[in-house]
Amino acid sequence: MKRLCLVLGDQLSTTLSSLQSLKPHDEVVMAEVYSEATYTRHHPQKIALIFSAMRHFASVLKSEGRKVHYVTLDDPNNTQSLPGEILRLSEQTGLSEWVITEPGEWRLKQAFMSPEMSGEGINIEMLEDDRFLVDHNTFREFLSGRKQPRMEHFYRRVRRATGLLMDDDGQPVGGKWNYDHDNRGKFKGGDIPPPIRFEIDEETAEVIALVKERFGDHFGDLEQLNWPVRREQALNVLERFIQERLPRFGELQDAMVSGQDTLFHSLLSSSLNIGLLNPLEVCQAVEQAYFSGHAPINAVEGFIRQIIGWREYVRGVYWAYMPQYSERDTLETDQPLPAFYWDDGLTDMKCVGEAIRNTRENAYAHHIQRLMVTGNLALLLGCRVQEVCDWYLAVYVDAFEWVELPNTLGMALFGDGGIMASKPYCSSGKYINRMSNYCKSCRYKVNETVGDEACPFNSLYWDFLARHRERFAQNSRMGLTLKHLDRMGTDRLNEVRQHAQNLRDRITQTGSERTPNSQGELF
Repeated sequence: MKRLCLVLGDQLSTTLSSLQSLKPHDEVVMAEVYSEATYTRHHPQKIALIFSAMRHFASVLKSEGRKVHYVTLDDPNNTQSLPGEILRLSEQTGLSEWVITEPGEWRLKQAFMSPEMSGEGINIEMLEDDRFLVDHNTFREFLSGRKQPRMEHFYRRVRRATGLLMDDDGQPVGGKWNYDHDNRGKFKGGDIPPPIRFEIDEETAEVIALVKERFGDHFGDLEQLNWPVRREQALNVLERFIQERLPRFGELQDAMVSGQDTLFHSLLSSSLNIGLLNPLEVCQAVEQAYFSGHAPINAVEGFIRQIIGWREYVRGVYWAYMPQYSERDTLETDQPLPAFYWDDGLTDMKCVGEAIRNTRENAYAHHIQRLMVTGNLALLLGCRVQEVCDWYLAVYVDAFEWVELPNTLGMALFGDGGIMASKPYCSSGKYINRMSNYCKSCRYKVNETVGDEACPFNSLYWDFLARHRERFAQNSRMGLTLKHLDRMGTDRLNEVRQHAQNLRDRITQTGSERTPNSQGELF
């Protein structure tokens, strides 16, 4: 019996389990739909990347002899939802048997397996997404019996299973599992590789024009699209990362430099997350750079840990704890997301403005900008978890819910109560000053805690600790921090907390930390 195979925009791999299951006479369906571009208001570069990559991938499948039903966004018959297109194309082709690789997001899996679909006579076989290194059952087995799961323990299991950076005697290459201690440097000079640029082909140009027309009011610029839309481009980015960036990646992976948006980062996450690259092939290529003497162990191990450690771990957490996970809000947040998250011109905080400018221009910010700048600030302010998660899901080119939700709700906001992180990732302005050059050109003074010129992170940090002191007192990793809080003294702490409250009130009322003048204008 002939079947139809639906391939999603983040499943652009010829090794996809559903594609591998097809007989020669089976047919493929791909659809650009309005609902997937707007269930959250995705950055225009993200929409353009996925639609363009889908069109290029459809051409690859056709060149391999596959019959592909490709539905463009502006097709007048498009129902503009994936379940709607399944029903429409079943009626159009007379075929009711479908095969799909498991989607990366819970909502889509539920939509495809809903009683409404079977009620319409649609039979969907859903296959495991085996492009990941750890399946759901293996991850649940890892969680079993653990009160406090930790990524490091998981990471070592995957290292052993894959053999990456492992000696023949079962010990880690170099004698250590983790070289993170060597990967906390501040950029002190030297050449920075230029950003990667791609020529826009005719297909991509058509997509960009379409996205500008239909989604031009979404947050984000679309004056350029420098993300791979074909596997050949993604492989080129991988090669250039290894040659140009990898040797200094480890040491400087947490560094931040004003005006330098990519530094020594790989820029591979979008290609991995939409399927143009396979995680194991990427890690093996990076591993070879160590064995050939091209890159040091701290850089290579640090990168591999991000892929087979964090990437696999956050996916495991997502599927193990959904759907209840998305409703968690351990710190009981109640503040709106400030307006300057949507407009970098509304903040005088240099670090925040730089992270949001990069996000607007490139649909990108590296992990420390996301975690310790925008995420840290949202945590300290007590911004509503759902609003923050929606923002992260919308604005980044590599954001899909399986990877975004645990990283935002769990890591950045401590909203899951400690599943993803053993303690909140929070800091005052001192951390940002240590890892960047932002504070040198900021109007706020990083060494001051109260007053109009004080760095907002400072008072907000101590206020956050004070607000949640009772909760954090039960956390063994927070003991030293809380001792510092207690040494502040009642009068000083009250002064700091009042300054923080004034900041929070101002941000809630105006969307900015700036002080309004007598006319209510911000300056």
